[in-house]
Amino acid sequence: MTSSIGNAAFFLLLLAACCVTSTLACDPNGAKFGYVGSVGPAHWGTLSPNFTQCAKGTSQSPIDIWTAGAVYNPALQPLHRDYTVANGTLVDNVFNIGVRFDGGGGNVTIDGKQYRLQQLHWHSPSEHTINGQRFPLELHMVHASDDGNVTVVAMLYRFGMPDPFFLQIQGKLAALYAEGCDAEKGVPVPAGVVSLWPLRLHSHAYYRYVGSFTTPPCTENVVWNVLAQAREMTVDQAAALMAPLEKAYRRNNRPTQPMNGRVVQVYRFLP
Repeated sequence: MTSSIGNAAFFLLLLAACCVTSTLACDPNGAKFGYVGSVGPAHWGTLSPNFTQCAKGTSQSPIDIWTAGAVYNPALQPLHRDYTVANGTLVDNVFNIGVRFDGGGGNVTIDGKQYRLQQLHWHSPSEHTINGQRFPLELHMVHASDDGNVTVVAMLYRFGMPDPFFLQIQGKLAALYAEGCDAEKGVPVPAGVVSLWPLRLHSHAYYRYVGSFTTPPCTENVVWNVLAQAREMTVDQAAALMAPLEKAYRRNNRPTQPMNGRVVQVYRFLP
């Protein structure tokens, strides 16, 4: 493990020496946001009229999930995730690395409504915390319904065994990094055919609450489903995932937000 950490640290230092330009994420009107200093999360609400909900919203994400306070809801159903094999596109979004599925990558059914997978992306360290514990990474799978509603399936990661899903795209990250060092950020790289089956492993418990996007414009009324069981990824995989990003975005987690009276519901499989 010590050797892996050392290799990962060396890899990150090498990449930092290459990309020296400072690129900030921005909305369509050009307002820039980041994770440190005057454009950090504490200032998002004042950076653009489009971002005001980041400061004024009352149902913001992420949150700290206090398990003792989560309410068991027997009416909640298992997450029916019907993911498939699809063509993916690897994208440097400036503030995170994502995989886009323009042709669809499957769907999840929640309360009888079907939501199609649009894209997935990672945050490091995790944005949601469990009883105050923060994890090394968090995966967000963003889905949308035909009527425009959004739900996110979130998976927390600890360091351990290699992640089989990430192994499929890991070899493409070098190409994405090469594009990212050019003047233009966000140039997509074809990921080829990607199997999403490793991401539909059965989960015996998840937490549900209503929140928001965790990046500007922080739009609310997003249904969150945070899996209770953490997945695993190696230290080297995590380093490779963050490497294409500018240094200021390699820690791209928004701090946890006030609950403001919201209730977290929990689903548990009871045999």
